[in-house]
Amino acid sequence: MRRILVVALALLSASAVPLPAQDNTPVPDARQKAAAKTFAAKGKAVAPKPAAAKAEPLVPLTGRERALQILDRFTFGPRPGDVDQVLTMGVDKWFEQQLNPDSIKDPALDRRLADFPTLKMTPEQALTVFPDRGTIQRIADGKQPMPADPPLAAMYEVQIAKLRIEAAARKTDAAGNAPAEPSDAEKAADKQEGQITAARIAGELFALPKNQRMAALIQMPVEDRIAFTGNVGGDQKNLLMADFTPREREMFLGMAAGVGAQYQIGQELAQAKMVRAIVSERQLQEVMTDFWFNHFNIYIAKDSDQWYTTSYERDVIRRNALGKFGDLLLATAQSPAMMVYLDNWLSIGPDSFANGVNPANPRSKPGNKGLNENYGREIMELHTVGVNGGYTQADVTNLAAILTGWTVNQPNLAGGFQFDPKRHEPGAKVWLDHRIGSGQTFVPQGGSAINAELAARTAQAMDDSMDEMTMGGGNGQKAAALANAPGNAGMKEGLEALALLAHSPQTARFISWKIAQRFVADNPPPALVDRMAKTFLASDGDIKAVLRTLVGSPEFNSTRYFRNKVKTPMEFLASAYRTTLTDPSNPGALVNTIKNMGMPLYYALPPTGYYITADKWMNTSALVDRLNFAYQLTNGKFANQKFDAPKVVALGLLSEPSQPPQVASGGPARPTATYADATWTVPAASAQPATPAGTEIALKVLESTLIGGDVSSQTNQLIHQQIAQASEQNTGPGDMLNLLTALVMGAPEFQLR
Repeated sequence: MRRILVVALALLSASAVPLPAQDNTPVPDARQKAAAKTFAAKGKAVAPKPAAAKAEPLVPLTGRERALQILDRFTFGPRPGDVDQVLTMGVDKWFEQQLNPDSIKDPALDRRLADFPTLKMTPEQALTVFPDRGTIQRIADGKQPMPADPPLAAMYEVQIAKLRIEAAARKTDAAGNAPAEPSDAEKAADKQEGQITAARIAGELFALPKNQRMAALIQMPVEDRIAFTGNVGGDQKNLLMADFTPREREMFLGMAAGVGAQYQIGQELAQAKMVRAIVSERQLQEVMTDFWFNHFNIYIAKDSDQWYTTSYERDVIRRNALGKFGDLLLATAQSPAMMVYLDNWLSIGPDSFANGVNPANPRSKPGNKGLNENYGREIMELHTVGVNGGYTQADVTNLAAILTGWTVNQPNLAGGFQFDPKRHEPGAKVWLDHRIGSGQTFVPQGGSAINAELAARTAQAMDDSMDEMTMGGGNGQKAAALANAPGNAGMKEGLEALALLAHSPQTARFISWKIAQRFVADNPPPALVDRMAKTFLASDGDIKAVLRTLVGSPEFNSTRYFRNKVKTPMEFLASAYRTTLTDPSNPGALVNTIKNMGMPLYYALPPTGYYITADKWMNTSALVDRLNFAYQLTNGKFANQKFDAPKVVALGLLSEPSQPPQVASGGPARPTATYADATWTVPAASAQPATPAGTEIALKVLESTLIGGDVSSQTNQLIHQQIAQASEQNTGPGDMLNLLTALVMGAPEFQLR
């Protein structure tokens, strides 16, 4: 570990990692113009332009660099040979193909995802397979029937038994005394007895054909099932799990879990995310799904989001990741996962029927329930117009009132989204200088009724052009149908507000800035953001059109913004597997590693999601973690993961460019390290012993394969120091190749994309 720390410190000190530091757009249509009226002259720009200065001219990328750039930014890392495939197909054609993921066959991924059955389940089905404590308690109390499916019922029997064991351990006697805590000796004896039982049962199960083992296990007494699933481990457990079907694995995990197995849903989702990132041919879709989930972040551990998050990513984020922004915004607003995460499902209008106010009874008085402003604030600050979008605290409160009634039907039972008119705040609301709704003007708590009425009189009414500002697609049609149902007129207020946000210039700029930050630079160039925002407005928020503007820009295709983005832990791990064509045989271990690196998947607590800038992920501790992982992976010590360094070198040799790269703009080519360079170049004299020619060739091939080009002279010197030390220790060729791969993977240049 000390060696890794020393190398990491040296590499970090040598790192040059950056720290945050033509227009054919059509004219906006009536919807954009209407939204512009609302947001005109409100607030500062999201990313203020710096003082005017003479910018240095952009140097265009070579053709090969451009192919590497688009693969670095819109995949989770290029595989050996990918750059040449993109060059053969053409960068623009490859990108267009990726923009249409349904046209890309992905059989390898389909086979791998079959290991995670909950990915295709509804929230209700997932909760049934992996019940929470509340479900187990209701069944134990006779308030809910036991599942009819025998394997599922067997798992529930184990969960109920564990629940009763817990209850017995807490039960007090007549004097109020709790049972004595078992001594360490008693705990050790119980553990040993459980291990003996587990060994006996393992022998019985392995004597049976694979397809009969689960059937035999669920027929055993509950006590034996608890002992076996809780104590079997090591190679026995690994072999057993490998032979189970995906559904049988779920039953086993449910029996092995404590009371409440719902967290297993998130485990499957996280493991599937890593498999998708590494294996999928539809890389752009996966990258954009990751981007939008982080933008519309939810926290999987919050209450019922444990069973809503899978469908949220599948049906809300991935389905709309390359569509219209307005459709995506509406889908998130109607998602039980978002309603639960930001508490809008608890929000109740102060003057609503649900708070005790009955219009038919003038004497009725409001209760103590009220608005929850979390979603009203975050949908503006983080999802649409941005923190500098020109809204006020009064706008937050009024938007929260507009969105009352947007709730969830029994989230503890995995119910769906619903609009509840009884919870909706009646009357007109003044929001962003617009009057939404009708009737008496809503007065926020502590506000002035006179001031509210005056604001309502001067505010714009939602005119006919705003009536057309409804999001399209299936979500928009369903929402409109629901809003037009008897008694649901209040839901139209929320639809009007969402449409206004989706088409605002501030939203166009903020979303364009966020996309440019992810794919161009931590501090994206303002001119590019401006052009992307114009495309956003002119295309009705078409995400594909905005991405085309970005990818076709001079900025994206320049050396200034080449290899300048630091990989997040997820991007680092996925790229380590992709660049070496390593099959992710143990995605669970990858999920745990990402957690240890500070980025547990789906567990970002704040609504901002995870930061994607260099200052959050590039430091000594991070580089130590990454180097440590690289050493473990390349030496076959990472969760029994097979790694083949000779194959990586062989693939790298086969992928070497056959001719010098040509500059797309016609300029001179810049040299790139190749096998030939290593063969014919004599290293300069130094105080260090000369590196053997074979080692030098392997190093150059690995740098070209994993990084796509040269490393800095400082990194190169440090790597050669490690080679010299390893040579002094008579390191064999196989171990030396593993060391070289780990050092290149841990180099600062590999941390960039």
